[in-house]
Amino acid sequence: MMMRRYIIWAVVVIAAALLQTTWLDAFRVLGVTPNLMLLLVVYFGLMEGEERAMLTGVLGGLFQDVAGNNTLGHHILCLVVIGYAVGRISTRLVTDHPAVKAGVVFLASLANGLAFTTIHYIQRPTTPAIETIIERVVPGAFYTALITPILFWLLDIIVGRFLVPQGSTT
Repeated sequence: MMMRRYIIWAVVVIAAALLQTTWLDAFRVLGVTPNLMLLLVVYFGLMEGEERAMLTGVLGGLFQDVAGNNTLGHHILCLVVIGYAVGRISTRLVTDHPAVKAGVVFLASLANGLAFTTIHYIQRPTTPAIETIIERVVPGAFYTALITPILFWLLDIIVGRFLVPQGSTT
């Protein structure tokens, strides 16, 4: 049972990472794509806690760093920090309503984008940080939050029956 949980989790994360790094450009709107890895990190942070969210951030961030033209570790660091924060906060939130989930994804996406842009700006000071935040981070956060209810519903269907929350007795 435990091994099946890890296999299903790994398949979902790897499939989302492959979609994020290859096929998701088909859904680009005004130069912005949704961040599937961030959605998975938040999903597992809310449903499973910070440990699963941080593992999701490591695996998904590794895929994003390898596929992108970035220094290895940028996405990993940002997603792991977001996973830890969401996992810790999820114990204090009532996260049953889709608007709460979308709000958490929006705030997590903003924090992720700001952290990534800050790291990128520190390494390359010629990067237009304010432009990046205004043109990519904020619209990307809205776009990612907008698709949250649909993707969380799909994730509940796909992994919900295999990944029972750790505190549950079922």
